Amino acid sequence: MAKVLRRVGDNLWPVLQQAVAAALSWWIADDLIDHHVPLFAPIATLVALNTPLGGRGTNTVRVLVGVISGVVVGQLAFTLLGHGAVTVGVAVLCALLAALVLDGRRITMAQAAVGAVICVAAGQQAGTDRVLDALVGGAVALVFSQLLFPVHPLTLLRKAESTTLSGLADALALTARELEATDDERTSRTWDEVRTVYTLLDDLGRARADSVAVAGRTLHRRTGREPLTRETATALHLDLLGNSCFTLARRALALDTRHRQEFAPTLRALSGAMDALAAAPGSRAVRRHATRRALDAVRDAPDAGPTPTVAVWENVRLVAQDVLVFAGVDAEEAERAVHEGVTEVPVPEPPHRHAPRTRRRRP
Repeated sequence: MAKVLRRVGDNLWPVLQQAVAAALSWWIADDLIDHHVPLFAPIATLVALNTPLGGRGTNTVRVLVGVISGVVVGQLAFTLLGHGAVTVGVAVLCALLAALVLDGRRITMAQAAVGAVICVAAGQQAGTDRVLDALVGGAVALVFSQLLFPVHPLTLLRKAESTTLSGLADALALTARELEATDDERTSRTWDEVRTVYTLLDDLGRARADSVAVAGRTLHRRTGREPLTRETATALHLDLLGNSCFTLARRALALDTRHRQEFAPTLRALSGAMDALAAAPGSRAVRRHATRRALDAVRDAPDAGPTPTVAVWENVRLVAQDVLVFAGVDAEEAERAVHEGVTEVPVPEPPHRHAPRTRRRRP
């Protein structure tokens, strides 16, 4: 239930935007343009906006490119071949090939194919109406995504960081539960859920690319790129943290039953540190709190013992070290802290959307 509520809360604002934009597209096509069936205008708006924040403008352009290319190809096929199954097949094939040449994305190809089918099935006027609807729907989508509610690139990146950290925390918590389970209670599902770490890291990589694209394409986001550059470099450390967590889970689950259980509290403590950090990765106070929890988790880590457990403890330290580095701690300082049992390390101020202004000295 907590995951469901978080998912709804994270997406409620974009969903409300889609609903209002769809209604506006219908009103424009129905009342202002006097469209007899303004069906595809709100559909075009919804398809364009139904993508993660940061990619809505690009998605809108792809929808328009797909619709226009599909209608052009469909008109030609209808003029040359008329109605029929063969015409539909030829039109769809040519529309898909044209979309591949122009863009190659799935949404562009789908819109091109649909536009071609509509032209062949309903005639020339239907194709013209489809283009008009796409232009209305696309224009509304661009107004909402680029002018009224443009996403800040740093906000976009921080949201992806929060999702990734939360997922990593869940993966370690599931691993800790598996370590404490008896042989009869263990399931193979836990390992499958832990492997979703790689999906989270892929999503984070796309968010990094989208944030840079937003900063470069949105006019009023091009200034003040320095905070985004710093945070993009920081987000790269989450790749290392994700791989460290995956390695830790794999090695801990490979231990025998007796040694497994001693690592469960430590993994749960590291999970708590990342979960706390996920709540507000852009807050210095939260980052300091998370670093303290990570250091607490490794303070009593032994340096000697059976070889398998020593290897797992080294992985534990590596996870804690990566948490500190993501929080802004210098890499050498973080390594020293986790090996020497330090209780607290200095955490710098993270990048903010609005950099503090420096006062000019009076002459």
